[in-house]
Amino acid sequence: MEKQMVTLSYWVGLLCSLLALGLRFLNIFGILSPRVVQQGKTLWYMSFYRGALLFFLIAIATASYAWVRGEKT
Repeated sequence: MEKQMVTLSYWVGLLCSLLALGLRFLNIFGILSPRVVQQGKTLWYMSFYRGALLFFLIAIATASYAWVRGEKT
């Protein structure tokens, strides 16, 4: 179960990172840039950036937990 959680968290984190970079790239050129950014109401690149960090931390924590328990990953 831990192996599946690490794998899924890693890939979702990677997808969020790519979305964050893509939206940031579009934001640089003025495409899809919100006029007013409100925390929790506006969907922009920082939302995906924070999501990526969350999923990567979940993957690291789960892998560390499985390693400490002595299971093969």
